[in-house]
Amino acid sequence: MTLEQQLPALQVILPLFGALICALMRRGSLAWGIALGVSFAMPVISGVLLAEVLSNGPISYHLGGWAPPWGIEYRVDTLGAYLLMLISAIGALIMPYARASVAREISADKQAWFYTMYLLCLTGLLGIAITGDAFNIFVFLEVSSLSTYVLIAMGKDRRALLSAYQYLIMGTIGATFYVIGIGLLYSVTGTLNLVDLTARISEIGPSRPVLAALAFLEVGISLKLALFPLHVWLPNAYAYAPSVVTAFLAATATKVAVYLYLRFLFSVFGVSVVFKGLPVPEILLALSIAAMFGASLVAVFQDNIKRMLAYSSVAQIGYITLGIGLANKMGLTGGVVHLINHAMMKGALFMAIGAVVYRVGSARLEDFAGIGRRMPLTMAVFTLGGLSIIGTPGTVGFVSKWYLAVGALDKGWWWLMFLLVASSLVSVVYIGRVVEVIWFRPLLHTGTTVREVPLAMLVPMLLLATATIYFGIDTTLTAGIAGRAVDMLLAGLS
Repeated sequence: MTLEQQLPALQVILPLFGALICALMRRGSLAWGIALGVSFAMPVISGVLLAEVLSNGPISYHLGGWAPPWGIEYRVDTLGAYLLMLISAIGALIMPYARASVAREISADKQAWFYTMYLLCLTGLLGIAITGDAFNIFVFLEVSSLSTYVLIAMGKDRRALLSAYQYLIMGTIGATFYVIGIGLLYSVTGTLNLVDLTARISEIGPSRPVLAALAFLEVGISLKLALFPLHVWLPNAYAYAPSVVTAFLAATATKVAVYLYLRFLFSVFGVSVVFKGLPVPEILLALSIAAMFGASLVAVFQDNIKRMLAYSSVAQIGYITLGIGLANKMGLTGGVVHLINHAMMKGALFMAIGAVVYRVGSARLEDFAGIGRRMPLTMAVFTLGGLSIIGTPGTVGFVSKWYLAVGALDKGWWWLMFLLVASSLVSVVYIGRVVEVIWFRPLLHTGTTVREVPLAMLVPMLLLATATIYFGIDTTLTAGIAGRAVDMLLAGLS
């Protein structure tokens, strides 16, 4: 086989072996160099896979030469390739940023271990997106989750350890629900291959074991994606984790869980069962609207900006699940394109906050007073990311909400479009609070150390901020690929 044919395996093997090598390092700088090289290789592999899928259709890779369903299959389709590209690109941007930030927030003797855990987390997230086996999803889910618990616990604040423990408890419950659901499906169908599961479930129909499996999987995956009201682990995890970890997880982890949600609801169980025989759309719409307003209102009253953005993420997940609940072409496209749009804008926002933490040592709102005068580029990144969260025209946030609004109108739901606008106005309040403090308050920190961060931290932020504008104007790549993925997901809906 040629090297190109081995790319699906390399997508997982490279970060896994990179983690092993980092674990043997004693110096954080050496471990960072290995993590940097691996992270830069990932989007190259993902880009080749995405181009191949768009040109020639899904890729099926048989591990060990064993054909599925007997052997384990890595399968890359449009949605999977879309997610692989997202995770890889964010990882490549995070690593240059990470060196200075990690050196400031994590002690030298733990830095090599940090990069080991980061690469294991990257392995797990990429593995979930590429594997075509339901039990292997569970394995990769645990690899990413266990490494995430360690990454969160490395935060300087003592509450980081408690946050990691809370996430551990909730993550374990979610994983248990997931594996019970998979066990039920295996007992009924005798297979764990996702393609084979789809075929056999369509033959069996909505029997009681199948519906019970769906219920367990719904709850398990909803815990992982922080669907309201199962989001209680997320705010503390984001607020007290190291800044690099927060930026990486906010841009990738919940997106992978949404991918699983889409994969099982639309591909494995099928839209004819889920959306015609069960009240799944109604439940999703209700929970999504509750997230959009409830989490946004809580964000308004937060004094810690990382915590504020964490609640904002819960609200943004509500927009994604709203598109899933609409279950039509435009609405679902809005949800899928918001996977990458939210990753861009929230990655930029958390990187900007991490830059201030690097200089000031705090993420509290009062410590940001007038800091735009000393860190104008960093705060410009935050402002652009905030405008995108609001949904200002010309940003990626507007693109997502436009598709969701059109999806609502296609169903004749004017009231839902009104709620979309109203929830955006709530985000104006919490983003506006921060913008007012950083640009219009008297300067609080006058020391010479408060200045722009090093270029290695600044450039990734600026690239993400630029992307929020560019892809807010030219949606050919993001919304175009999302539309093709949605056509595949909705193939059974008629």
